[in-house]
Amino acid sequence: MDRLVYISAVGLSNIEQAQAARANNLANVSTNGFRADLARVMTSEVSGDGYRTRAYAVNEGAGVDLSHRTQVETGRELDLAVSGDGMFSVLLPDGTEGYTRNGALQIDSAGRLLSAQGMPVMGQGGPIALPPFESVVFGADGAITVRPQGQGPEALVQVERLKMVNPPAERITKDATGLLVDIEGEAFAPADDVTVRSGFLESSNVNAMHELTEILSLARQFELEVKMMKTAESNDEAASQLLRLG
Repeated sequence: MDRLVYISAVGLSNIEQAQAARANNLANVSTNGFRADLARVMTSEVSGDGYRTRAYAVNEGAGVDLSHRTQVETGRELDLAVSGDGMFSVLLPDGTEGYTRNGALQIDSAGRLLSAQGMPVMGQGGPIALPPFESVVFGADGAITVRPQGQGPEALVQVERLKMVNPPAERITKDATGLLVDIEGEAFAPADDVTVRSGFLESSNVNAMHELTEILSLARQFELEVKMMKTAESNDEAASQLLRLG
């Protein structure tokens, strides 16, 4: 059978993956700190005898758009937004580190500082657990200062400092939960130049109009691939008729 059928089948598979990425982006257009998924493909010539008239579209895996978006003021003391490049570090269930721009933090009954996804937030010395406090303040450098329970304003104590990282973009990918991770599964070193703003949250960097346009474009490409498969079928039938006539 003509290689065109296989090339079209590969194209259909890649288009389906790209559509899934775009749909996931649209679903997270209102998720704080969400980084949009990118679908990346490359051209690979079909090897073998004959002229080089066909090429595969090979999926290179999903990329991540790390561009920044608007910071919205919330006034909540546990809401943090990273200024410029950088990410918060969280502890994943398998013991490795994950990274996020979503700074909607929370504190559980045990005093553990948790991310919006419920993951323990990492400090310079490990997962952060806060003592009972009257108030908590986050400094621009990630320093966490509390006023212990039952104490006055003069008894402020710095208890920990957020671990924030600033890895190169080419080392970042997403895991199955949507958190950012190192492609090699390593933990990045803390970056002292990353700063945060308390009382703010960063919005998703998904451009809804762009995603909708891409989905429509992918739908047209899907139809084209199907037509190519039908053309290959028609060509095969015509060739068979010619052979019978001969």
